Amino acid sequence: MLTAIVVDYGLLKSRMLKAKAGDDQDSLTVSARFKVFMLSLTFCASIAFGNVGLNYVQLSFAHMIYSTTPIFTLAISALILGEQHHVIKYTAMMPICLGASFTIMGEVQYDQTGCLFVFVATMLRGVKSIQQSYLLQEEKISSVLLLYMMAIPSFCILAVAALVLENWAGLESPLHYDRHLWVLVLLSCLGSVMYNLSSSCIITLTSAVTLHILGNLTVVGNLLLSQLLFGSQLSVLSCAGMALSLLGMLIYQNSELIADYVDSRRARRVGRPEDG
Repeated sequence: MLTAIVVDYGLLKSRMLKAKAGDDQDSLTVSARFKVFMLSLTFCASIAFGNVGLNYVQLSFAHMIYSTTPIFTLAISALILGEQHHVIKYTAMMPICLGASFTIMGEVQYDQTGCLFVFVATMLRGVKSIQQSYLLQEEKISSVLLLYMMAIPSFCILAVAALVLENWAGLESPLHYDRHLWVLVLLSCLGSVMYNLSSSCIITLTSAVTLHILGNLTVVGNLLLSQLLFGSQLSVLSCAGMALSLLGMLIYQNSELIADYVDSRRARRVGRPEDG
């Protein structure tokens, strides 16, 4: 978050973005600022619940639950924003989420408390995406400005929480770590900033649901890259999961065409005169 503040501040002050619409923080209403702050709270809460859940369940099990985020996002967009989605889109969520679960399925450790925390984190991730979608598309806030404004309260909240809740007595001095580690940490932070910016751009151009569907497809990409780069063996379950994910993505991408075809067939069947 601190890296996002520094990078986005530099982008906002650069001549390239200065004249763009949606990059003027002073023009935002009090209501819009409050909604950005609520987005920060949702973001921090999703991280907190996810981390607490990992104290009880394995990472593979958590990712299996996270793969259901598109379903939560689709349902929340219908409840909060009142968006109407065709039943085919809901149908497409099943192979997408199930396929992503298959690709990472392994020995999982189930725990009721951990499962509850991870489910709450998954729901909050969906809510966060819907909030982002509203601010980017309805309030017309640019991706850079939104990340910059969200990063400031998020950094403060997470910093205070770390100071209060973390066991600082067990941490070593930062000077004990190798300088190459800090270079990698900085690169990781910069990569995270670029990821958040690109995610906001995807939501602006498409939707929050599409973002999480693409997130599930990264599991397929990771498996293929691991086989190409490291010679990992793909199991039958992983191959089935990739096929299901791609099938669900294909159905979702062409849901309107499929819906039009189904509706035309139904109308043709209703309008056909009865024999005899």
